[in-house]
Amino acid sequence: MNQFSVLCLDSNPISNEQLRRELSPFASKFDLHCLESIAEANAALEFCTERHQTIALVIASHHETFNGADFLIHLDKHRHTQDARKILISCGQDIQAILSAVNDGRLDHCLTKPLQDNLVRKTAEKELTTFIIEHDQDNLLSYSHILDQHRLLRTHIDLKMRHYREGFITDHHSLSDQQLAKQVSSALLTFFDQEDDTHAKRVYSADHLLTQEGEENQFLWFITKGVVALYKKDEEGRQREVVRHTQGNIVGGMSFVTGEPSFSTAITLTDTEVIKLDRAVFAKVMHSNTTLLPLFTNLLLRHFNRRLQRSITTKLELQKTIESLEDAHQQLIEREKMAMLGQLVAGVAHELNNPIAAILRGTETLTNKIQPLLDVRSLQHAGESAEHMLQRGLTQRPRSTANERELTREAEKVTHNRRIAKKLVKLGLTKEQHWQARSVESPEATLAQLERLEEYFLTGSTLRSINVCAGRIADMVKSLKGYSRSDDEKRREVDIHEGIEDTLVIFENKLKFHRVERHYSSLPRILCLPIALQQVWTNLISNAIDAFPEKGQLKIHTEQCDHEGLPGVRVSFRDNGCGIPDAIKEKIFSLNFTTKKEGNFGLGIGLSICQQIIHQHGGNIEVESQPDTFTDISVWLPLSATPTIRSYE
Repeated sequence: MNQFSVLCLDSNPISNEQLRRELSPFASKFDLHCLESIAEANAALEFCTERHQTIALVIASHHETFNGADFLIHLDKHRHTQDARKILISCGQDIQAILSAVNDGRLDHCLTKPLQDNLVRKTAEKELTTFIIEHDQDNLLSYSHILDQHRLLRTHIDLKMRHYREGFITDHHSLSDQQLAKQVSSALLTFFDQEDDTHAKRVYSADHLLTQEGEENQFLWFITKGVVALYKKDEEGRQREVVRHTQGNIVGGMSFVTGEPSFSTAITLTDTEVIKLDRAVFAKVMHSNTTLLPLFTNLLLRHFNRRLQRSITTKLELQKTIESLEDAHQQLIEREKMAMLGQLVAGVAHELNNPIAAILRGTETLTNKIQPLLDVRSLQHAGESAEHMLQRGLTQRPRSTANERELTREAEKVTHNRRIAKKLVKLGLTKEQHWQARSVESPEATLAQLERLEEYFLTGSTLRSINVCAGRIADMVKSLKGYSRSDDEKRREVDIHEGIEDTLVIFENKLKFHRVERHYSSLPRILCLPIALQQVWTNLISNAIDAFPEKGQLKIHTEQCDHEGLPGVRVSFRDNGCGIPDAIKEKIFSLNFTTKKEGNFGLGIGLSICQQIIHQHGGNIEVESQPDTFTDISVWLPLSATPTIRSYE
């Protein structure tokens, strides 16, 4: 028995059999009931209700001696059938009354005989797709082989992206510690109730050792019941209890995340139930439930923040303040350092919004392009090269404008058509002889096909950008190990222009109504942290877009130049936006400072973090602005970046 059923009502046995044959492709997911009278239809409704089977679609015929319209309209009066989609097949009599019922929303569709071939099946497919999207969102893809695959896939992607976005963007600060811990605990227990090969759910008796101060720790313990005490040795080697953890707390979190030796010794004080996770199991659990990662991250941040505020070291030092005023003074200094680390942790958490917003923008662009690309006629028009061009967009590195102009001039000598030459260069087809020959023989047809292939290329480029952003999210989460350290990312030589172009693609949807001018010089590859720098480009371009007037203009200029005797490169972003008033120009690099109105969701990285990333590379960032005229932000980076440690107010 299927979850849903379809009812067909027609007093003509021949027509009923035709309906059965035409709707048979849906039988794998919907039970079909073909009925010849109103009484049989009512009996079928009662039968489905007893079996707890939902009516998805009812198709009824209507003529002088058979009032199928009235039967469909009355379905609205019953709770278990009011959500069913309703299609009426009419012989043409009383058409005005039928149209009135359709317009009032009491019928979903009306077909008039004689019917075209497969018209009933196509209409039923449309209505069933609508029903499934509304009532079975968890299993959309399982219907894709019989219903409208494009609509189901598009809806599935939209739902997943919305779910993913809400998971990270939803403000969990509204939850109390107890509520947040309960949600995490419930999700973990549900997972391990279904699969617990590693015996993650464990019960320890009192005095069980979890972590040992100074020793390596490979596990994280989430307490579901019981009490665990943390102990720290003082200078004389005596164990001092510094804190107790109960239900909803995490033990071993710091050493588990950073890989550093355990900061304290953890021992159970009572019979204690825990969920024990190693790194492999932790990754598996988090990937199994997209809503769990943001919840757990928020809980972990709260745990770290509580630890920083409470400061185990502070508590240990405070216990000794009665013995020495000097020790008390040193402890105050330590508290000040911990407060700074707490701000950096908050900055990293806030930064997670950046690539999420970029992925959403890329997805919006991709959503607008994917429907026409999947159209059969579109695929036929593009030919076998479509898949190849999509793959090329996924892998091809961006070129500088100077390089593109040079290649275009060379291609134009062969094609004698500048537009075709530009397309061939952009798509990387300049070395393929058959395209050059076709451009001479039939330029208009060649141009049309190249324009079609360009859509596939741009789709691949957008997917490439989404992959870049997804990698950036993983890197940000990984960076939480050091509370703002970015040494987890390896330095490597990269092309600055490639990172800028990837960022521009991310913002393609917002930039399409504005103008972007690229003035790229020939630059050597520089040694840097590419993901960190791409966060800078993303923030600067986003700020420019937010400041744009109705017709915005963004000029990106790169050059190789020296600064204080060191060779390097300069990248400037100049927009014609609202500018920065002199009164706040000195504040723009302050942590958490923003000029955006409340409710205007920004990327979240902040110019303060941009400045720290640039300084970390041994570079500098400067701002020049005139209100209501322009803003120019210039970044200078050395060719061989040397990590620099600085203090910022």
